[in-house]
Amino acid sequence: MQDRKPQTRAPPLATGQRGRYAGNSMTDTPLSSPATPSAPSDARARRNVLVLVAAQAILGAQMSMIFTVGGLAGGMLAPNPCLATLPISLIVIGSMTTAPWLSAAMQRLGRRAGFFIGAIGGATGAGVSAWGLWENSFTIFLAGSFLTGIYMSAQGFYRFAAADTASESFRPKAISYVLAGGLLSAFIGPTLGTSLADAWVVPFFGTYVGAAAINLVGMLLFLLLDIPRPAAPRPGAPRGRSRRELLQDPTVLVAIICAMVSYALMNLVMTSTPLAVVGCGYDTQTAGYVVTAHVLAMFTPSFFTGHLIARFGVRPIISLGLVILAGAGVVALNGVELENFFIALILLGLGWNFGFIGATTMLAGAHAPEERGRVQGMNDMLVFGCVALASLVSGGLMNCSGSSAAQGWVSVNLAMAPFLALAGGALIWLTLRPQE
Repeated sequence: MQDRKPQTRAPPLATGQRGRYAGNSMTDTPLSSPATPSAPSDARARRNVLVLVAAQAILGAQMSMIFTVGGLAGGMLAPNPCLATLPISLIVIGSMTTAPWLSAAMQRLGRRAGFFIGAIGGATGAGVSAWGLWENSFTIFLAGSFLTGIYMSAQGFYRFAAADTASESFRPKAISYVLAGGLLSAFIGPTLGTSLADAWVVPFFGTYVGAAAINLVGMLLFLLLDIPRPAAPRPGAPRGRSRRELLQDPTVLVAIICAMVSYALMNLVMTSTPLAVVGCGYDTQTAGYVVTAHVLAMFTPSFFTGHLIARFGVRPIISLGLVILAGAGVVALNGVELENFFIALILLGLGWNFGFIGATTMLAGAHAPEERGRVQGMNDMLVFGCVALASLVSGGLMNCSGSSAAQGWVSVNLAMAPFLALAGGALIWLTLRPQE
C-alpha cells in the first residue's frame, strides 16, 4: 500500500490582504461569468433585491417629495433667504451623524432592525416638520429635518444590503437594481409632493403628512427581507482593519472620494434647482417637472449600469460619470431657458448614477466581511458630510452670491469644477500606481 502524499493548503490571507484581493477582483478588471458549474445560487439575493427595490420605490418617494418642496418651505419660514436650503442641509447632517451608529447597529442586530429604525425616524421627522409648518416655526421645522436624516441614512444602506447575499458576479447588478427602484419614486415623489403642497391651508403641510404616512406603511416591506444577522464575533476571530488602516487602502480611499464627489455635486445643484427655476420666472409645478426628469435620469440607467460595470470594469464607468457631471455644469452655464434646466438636470442624474454606483461597487469589493459595518458607516458618514456641506453652500451661492437667480445659478455650477478635478485626479492616481 503506497504512502499517501499529504496535501498542502495555501495559507489564509491576512485581513488586509483579503480586503485588497476582493477589491482587485471586483474593481480592476471586468467581471466574467463563473467558470465552474458549482457557482453559488443567487435565489436569496434576488428575493432580497425585489424587496429592496420596492422599499426604494415606496419609502424613497419621500426624499424626492421633501427635496422638491424643502427649499421652498425653508424660504417661507427662514428669517434670511440665505438660509432657505438649511432644512435640506439638516436632513443630510442627520444622515451623516446617523450613519456610524446605524451601521454598527446593523452589524449587531441585522439589516431588518436597522431599516425599521430608519422608517420610524423618517415618520417622526416628517411629523415634526409638519408641526413646524403649522406653528410657523423655522426651529421646529429644522428639528424635523434633522430627524428625517435617520431615514435618509437607512436608505443609503439599501445598496449595501443588496450585496450582502449576492455572489461576486451578481453584486454590481444587485446594487444597480436596488437603486433602479428610485425610478418609481421619481414619479411618486415629486407628483405627490406638489399635489399635497396646497392640500391644507398651511403651504407644504400636506407634503410632510404624506411623507410620514409613506414611512408607516412602507416599513412593513422589511418583514420580507431574508438577510442573515451577522454572527457574533468569537474570541480570537479576525476583527479586520481599523478605520485608519481602511483609509490607507488606495481602493477604499478612491472609492470614498468618488462617492463623495458624485453625491455632493448632485446635491449641490439639485438643492438649488427649484429655487433657480422659480427665481427665473417659472412656477412651482414646472420646478417639480424638472426635478422629476432629474430623478428619472438618476435611476433609469440602473437597469444596465451593473451590466456595464461587469462588462467594462468599474473605473471606466466612474470616469464616464464624472465626465457627464462636468457636461451638466456646462449646459447649466449656457443659459436659464427651460431646456437648459431640463438637459442639465438630466445629465446631472445620469452622471451621479454612473459615479455613485461605480464607487459603491468598488467599495463593496474592497473589504472583508468583518469590516463591513466599520467601512460602510465611515463611507456614508464622509459621503453625507460632504453632501451636507454642499447643500449648505448651495443656498448661499444661489441666494447670496449675485443680484439675481440667474447669477446665483451660475455660481452654483461653477463650484463643481474643483471637486470634479479632485475625483478625476484620484481615479487617475489609482489607475497609474503600481499594483501590489
